[in-house]
Amino acid sequence: MKNSFDEREAKEFVKRYSSLPEVLAIRLYTSRLIGKDPALVLHGGGNTSAKLKTKDILGEEHDVLYVKGSGANLATLEPEGMTGLELQELQKLRSLQDLPDEEMENQLRIHKIDFRSPDPSVEALLHAFLPHRYVDHTHAENILILSNQKRGKEFLEEALGPGIGILPYRHSGFPLARAVIELYEDNPHLKAIVLMNHGIFTFAEEADLSYGKMIEYVGRAGAFIQKKIEGKALFTPGASEIVSGNISPAHILLTAARVTSTIRGLCAHEDSGRRLRRFYTELRANPEMIQISLSREAAHLCHSGVLTPDHISWTKNQALYIESVPEEDESLKRRLQELIDLYRSDYDRYFETHTATHETQLERLDPYPRVFLVAGLGLIALGLTRRAARIAADIAERTFQAKLRSQALGEYLPID
Repeated sequence: MKNSFDEREAKEFVKRYSSLPEVLAIRLYTSRLIGKDPALVLHGGGNTSAKLKTKDILGEEHDVLYVKGSGANLATLEPEGMTGLELQELQKLRSLQDLPDEEMENQLRIHKIDFRSPDPSVEALLHAFLPHRYVDHTHAENILILSNQKRGKEFLEEALGPGIGILPYRHSGFPLARAVIELYEDNPHLKAIVLMNHGIFTFAEEADLSYGKMIEYVGRAGAFIQKKIEGKALFTPGASEIVSGNISPAHILLTAARVTSTIRGLCAHEDSGRRLRRFYTELRANPEMIQISLSREAAHLCHSGVLTPDHISWTKNQALYIESVPEEDESLKRRLQELIDLYRSDYDRYFETHTATHETQLERLDPYPRVFLVAGLGLIALGLTRRAARIAADIAERTFQAKLRSQALGEYLPID
């Protein structure tokens, strides 16, 4: 991992945003450094914050937490993407034993300092409870490769060294915020905290130090992984004419066109407003993805869950594996229909099982897959917009690559 913080560049950035307090301007700068590295976050993932004093309309000074707004992209973060919150009011919530999600959202909204700001990150309370001026959070791949392991805690301790707190997975929001601050208060020497199956938090009084810790620890994790898997094959190649080059790229693309058009037709559906929804598709047919799609590990990669639950909104938890593509169109349609119907049935069963114990009514999303791994073709991702399809493809492609490294390291174990 490269530390991209540049003192001269930072000063120029602060000068460009001279209308902002320097604390907030430098916060934007280091947020962008994090956001531009896909090994740290992808497409709106992660969040950052800064604490500072500001004056209200009466000239009275208040402590304010500025935290990334939900859905904002760190790579292109602007002041409008940060939400200001009354810090002291949020810190009072630390005394509660429980805070339902709906009430937490209410508290975050009523304590905005500008009603036009986006809703803050669901992890805003965690940022508020930690005492440091700057807090950074990422879903760094290297950290997830280590934490999503049967020996995850052991690997993390060995790779990252002392000064790291490690927590089992917690639901984002109040449960996570409370667990983090309790761990920190018991261990105030901590330099970073890792949440299993989720990511890493770093913090400091200076923005460059918090960012530097992020790069340092993610880099340590990467070096540990590389040393452990050096010389190991990441997957078992499949014997195929496509891999050996006996089938032309034009034929591959023609087959991909047949598959994607069939998938789009079978996954078209009416939403709750009875509007017909059709998916866009994104194809990743580079040599690596084609070889992965033909590997003996392909089916397991599809069925073994995501790196972090934060990716589920784009990719769903499971991908759908298509082990062969029939030559006849009707045979192809029948086979894909069978697989998609099974996927939908599994989703319906999953939804009913895991919402039965919830006190509030949860929204049932459409049950269609978002990611397909097709033997000989590579990866096909779906999205209700072109952007959503590209995001799903980006996340799925990196997830498959990370899972292969994780399996070479030990035993990949996603969140249940």
